[in-house]
Amino acid sequence: MEQSKLSIVTRLEAVKHKSGKSYNQLAEETGLTNVYVAQLLRRQAQLKPDTAPKLRAALPGLPEELVHEMMRPPLRSYDPNLIQDPTVYRLNEAVMHFGESIKEIINEEFGDGM
Repeated sequence: MEQSKLSIVTRLEAVKHKSGKSYNQLAEETGLTNVYVAQLLRRQAQLKPDTAPKLRAALPGLPEELVHEMMRPPLRSYDPNLIQDPTVYRLNEAVMHFGESIKEIINEEFGDGM
């Protein structure tokens, strides 16, 4: 993970930890999904202007500078060592096993627009 991203993510995780709230609680308070909240706090998704006040209310300790940083385009990254985590490995395995079938259903339902 790039150093500046690591620093930002570390600060965001500290704000979440200090709040004592789970991703599920933050999701409920913001009207987002728990995964999307996690993506925001890991800088893998962009915070939208209409969502910012909800996140600020859910995380009162969130500094304005971090809110502005989260509104910038995301700093997506991939750590090749992540696949060694057992949960991530099993998720990857499931996608590889069911991927073709899932793709067929997506194409049937929504077309091949990806």
